[in-house]
Amino acid sequence: MEALGINLPGLLAQIVNFVLLLILLRLVLYKPVLRMLDERAARVRQSMEQAELIRRQAEQIQQEFQARIDQARREGQQIIAEAHRAAEQVRQQKLQEALAEAEALLIRARAEIERERDAAIAQLRREFADLTVLAAERVIGRALDRDDHRRLIEEVLAEVERTRGVR
Repeated sequence: MEALGINLPGLLAQIVNFVLLLILLRLVLYKPVLRMLDERAARVRQSMEQAELIRRQAEQIQQEFQARIDQARREGQQIIAEAHRAAEQVRQQKLQEALAEAEALLIRARAEIERERDAAIAQLRREFADLTVLAAERVIGRALDRDDHRRLIEEVLAEVERTRGVR
């Protein structure tokens, strides 16, 4: 082997050194490195599990948040609908009050018109009676008792009203 340039005792020493180095590295370096790599893999796996757990919790919180928003939206819509109903009730109530007030005004106006008409008729009767008495005095040429004339005219007017009511 020497012809090939290989020194057998040197080769054996190198092989023994290599094996010893390999055993020494395995005992001192390989196991701690493997343990460190296993620990790192476990930490990464644990971090991944925590990230997945946090993601699921975030999704759950997001769903709860969306459910609360939907509930608040429904409640808001209910409040708006109730406000519309209340406003419609108030509007209807005010309309009824206005109609009742208008009806009361109409009734009072009719009563006032009736009173004024009755007063005008009474005034017209008095004036008619005075004119009739005056005309009768001129036609007859002498003055009759005013109270007798008035009574006579009132009777005639009452009789005319009765005959109109009969027709």
